[in-house]
Amino acid sequence: MIKHITVIGSGVMGRGIAYVSAVGGYHTTLVDISEQALASAKTEINAIFDKGVQRNKITEEAANESMERMSYSSSLEETVAKTDMVIEAVPENLNIKKNVFETIDKYAPEHCYFATNTSTMSPTEIASFTNRPGKVIAMHFFNPVHKMPLIEIIKGLDTAEDTVKVANEVAAKMGKETVTVNEFPGFVTSRISALVGNEAFYMLQEGVGAPEEIDKAIKLGLNYPMGPFELGDLVGLDTRLNNLKYLHETLGEKYRPCPLLVKYVKAGRLGRKSGMGVYDYSDKGGE
Repeated sequence: MIKHITVIGSGVMGRGIAYVSAVGGYHTTLVDISEQALASAKTEINAIFDKGVQRNKITEEAANESMERMSYSSSLEETVAKTDMVIEAVPENLNIKKNVFETIDKYAPEHCYFATNTSTMSPTEIASFTNRPGKVIAMHFFNPVHKMPLIEIIKGLDTAEDTVKVANEVAAKMGKETVTVNEFPGFVTSRISALVGNEAFYMLQEGVGAPEEIDKAIKLGLNYPMGPFELGDLVGLDTRLNNLKYLHETLGEKYRPCPLLVKYVKAGRLGRKSGMGVYDYSDKGGE
């Protein structure tokens, strides 16, 4: 039975996952090597609770109880030694993930389950960094985690059915809907999202229209909640580019990154987090 969840990585995704974990009733520890990053994450998580109470999304009592279930730590080894499930939310870099999974495999108890919040990478390969591949699965959360209703659950080659069941049960307690799919590069959502976002950049490069016009056309014409440029700026254009590079390598030419997207990333125009992406956020406080 899952009682304690450890979330590794206190960036935008890690913060959101920790929030829904605590709200779902789990004792939750958010881990990051940076004390400064943890302090920033705590401030942001508390702000989400405050806004939730103000907007009647959560009662004040439930918010306080959830915050009491939250803790923060810079010691990965100590934290995972007493946890039932680890959800990794570090950057989409295989070497970083390899280091994380080798460490947690060494220190986590035998019954502990491991989930990776990857949007494109292979849970089979990530599981190979451990001695318990049957207990490794991908749980792809969406940004912003506290608002988006879906978790995409992806089985690796050796993922046990018990692990699939546990991942679905945890997602349900977090208040999420799930789809369970077999591993293939990009899974379902990332393949489609990457294509749409990349094609939007080709349209911009070709002068088809201004970003605002392209976003408006996609939102109103195809009933998307966000335009492709708005979404790209939210998740980070560098993240979008890394995903496209991986999909280009694994699935072929149709995922070749648009040269204009590459140029934006080289210029440091990464989206909301840098204050400038396709749109200018310099007067909006970045994130």
